Amino acid sequence: MIKKLFILLMVVSVTAAGAFFYVTGEVDDYLDQPFAIDNEQIFTIEPGSSFNRVLSQFTAQGWVNENQFQPLVRRLYPELTQIRAGTFRLLPEQSLREALSFLIQGREHQFSITFVEGTRFDEWREALASDEYLEQTITELSEEEIAQKLGSEHLKLEGLMLAETYNYTLGSTDLDILKRAHNKLNEALSSEWNEKQSGLPLKSPYEALILASIIEKETAVESERERVASVFVNRLNKRMRLQTDPTVIYGMGDKYQGRIGKKGLRTPTPYNTYTIYGLPPTPIAMPGRASIEAALNPEDSNYLYFVASGKGGHVFSKNLKDHNTAVRAYLREIRSQK
Repeated sequence: MIKKLFILLMVVSVTAAGAFFYVTGEVDDYLDQPFAIDNEQIFTIEPGSSFNRVLSQFTAQGWVNENQFQPLVRRLYPELTQIRAGTFRLLPEQSLREALSFLIQGREHQFSITFVEGTRFDEWREALASDEYLEQTITELSEEEIAQKLGSEHLKLEGLMLAETYNYTLGSTDLDILKRAHNKLNEALSSEWNEKQSGLPLKSPYEALILASIIEKETAVESERERVASVFVNRLNKRMRLQTDPTVIYGMGDKYQGRIGKKGLRTPTPYNTYTIYGLPPTPIAMPGRASIEAALNPEDSNYLYFVASGKGGHVFSKNLKDHNTAVRAYLREIRSQK
């Protein structure tokens, strides 16, 4: 009798163990299935969503196959159920188990928006407005109203944002990005102003920002920035007009159609540095930190002129005769390329 009971218990134990391993294997197969997606997917878990609700959403999207043992995930792998609200990125071939582990960590997907050095505030507004993941709050606001929300003492925002890449999570607003860019610009400008060369013809950090924006528009060659800065600083010290085309173009606004022409150079505007002395009243673009640094730490030179070489850089001259020679060489180079 005891022997039969022992055998029965062994059979039950073996059957139970077999059933357990079978069920565990089925649950593991369910968890290890890859997402059926071709491209990355952005997935948002709303606050208060349950674990089963998230699995149901995955199934409804057709990303994972349903399994009758799905309800047992909570019992066998309770550590996988502690998901957090947020917006996450799901990748092709990522398994359900890997995705759940990532959701538990709560590291939300970072979106990004990049602003290129030398772009203008109206271009920033367009980029922000076209970003589908940003909450739009400034679409109907004027530039002056935005400036007030940023706490800026300047009502024209040109140049007052630092051009770089900004990461953000879902729920961020366009104004949030502008605030961060504005604060980073102020931090960079303050830091560089404190380390500036002595004897510069710049009365304030804002004037340095104006000069930095001109440098940004004049050259994209990293090694030239300090030399370009020196030309403008030398001309300011000698009370010479800056005579820089990007300021003329900025002052022309919508009238600029790809060519300045003699009329454009002669038509006075607050930004036409062919007709005014000194700096224009505001920056003409959003500068990067390198241009701010160059404006406040120019190369020590006697250069007063520069012109494009036609080969990607510029030719710098110390007198008008050499400059005119360089201009003629540039025109020959351009004609030879046609």
